[in-house]
Amino acid sequence: MKRFLAFVRKEFYHIFRDKRTLVILFGMPVAQIMLFGYAITNEIKDAKIAILDKSKDHLSKRLSEKILSSGYFVLEDYLNAEHEAEGIFQEGSVKMVLIIGEDFDENLQQNHTSHIQLLADATDPNTANTLINYTASIIRSFQSELNDHRSLPLTITPEVRMLYNPNLKSVFLFVPGLITVILMLVSAMMTSISITREKETGTMEVLLASPMQPLQVILAKVVPYLLLSFVNALAILILGYYVFGVPINGSLILLLLECILFILMALSLGILISTVTHTQQTALLISLMGLMLPTILLSGFIFPIENMPWILQMISHIIPAKWFIIVVKSIMLKGVGIGYFWKETLILVGFTLFFVILSVKKFNIRLA
Repeated sequence: MKRFLAFVRKEFYHIFRDKRTLVILFGMPVAQIMLFGYAITNEIKDAKIAILDKSKDHLSKRLSEKILSSGYFVLEDYLNAEHEAEGIFQEGSVKMVLIIGEDFDENLQQNHTSHIQLLADATDPNTANTLINYTASIIRSFQSELNDHRSLPLTITPEVRMLYNPNLKSVFLFVPGLITVILMLVSAMMTSISITREKETGTMEVLLASPMQPLQVILAKVVPYLLLSFVNALAILILGYYVFGVPINGSLILLLLECILFILMALSLGILISTVTHTQQTALLISLMGLMLPTILLSGFIFPIENMPWILQMISHIIPAKWFIIVVKSIMLKGVGIGYFWKETLILVGFTLFFVILSVKKFNIRLA
């Protein structure tokens, strides 16, 4: 045991001596959660718009004021003619133009109908669609206010509730996914590079020739990354909770246990990568292309899996990060227990056992 602890201590020395490794281990998690929390967001706030009010009557001004006071929009300019809309879009200064038709108030009073046109810059389709939906919702609310003193034959009023994320904060989506990405980055990629570096420099054979068993050598190199990955998971949870207000509605102990399971799975995957590669560059390339990109693109972290082609939906089933994100969201946002995601937990256990068995087999073959 003393010999094993000495190897673990040696690995810690190697990690803390390498400044690049320290930046990846401790700097990148903090930088990423700040970036995803503040800069990368699908929420709309203070979007610049222009208004062309052809009517300029009492109701049209009320509507304009209601839209601008919503907090979603900032007035960039008032237009005088429709042909100015294309020019202001080409300049890139606004995302949407609101055109209120002529005789807006008069048409509503006499004909019970009037016309409004919304022009959006669809070079960013998601933003354009969101702006249109926000504006349409405000217009429906304005119409409802006008109908308060009118007798209507039937009125159907839908009541909408957003469960688990009532304010639709995008950071609630990013924090669970970011935990997954960081743990995969630190656990799998750093482990594979660390072991491959020993092989590339020729020191692995020296370690294997020591009195320690090969399994103990691998465990000694893995234990530091297990501890550091767990510390990173705690850091992300603390930042998410205290800085961005992401709740942990379920059991914190259960969440940490699931994080440890995912870390073990990622470590075993990193060991497997190290058994089939001989250079750090190859291990890095396989880790980035084979792990990071699928984790970001095919796990449901950013893009809904249901919207993908069926072939990509099938491939997503073999992405461990997909199942871990489901578990993390279930605990943090829904507040449910193991009874609701035991299948996903078993899948992660299965991935871990599969990678461990395959790694041992590949490692034994290499030794032979």
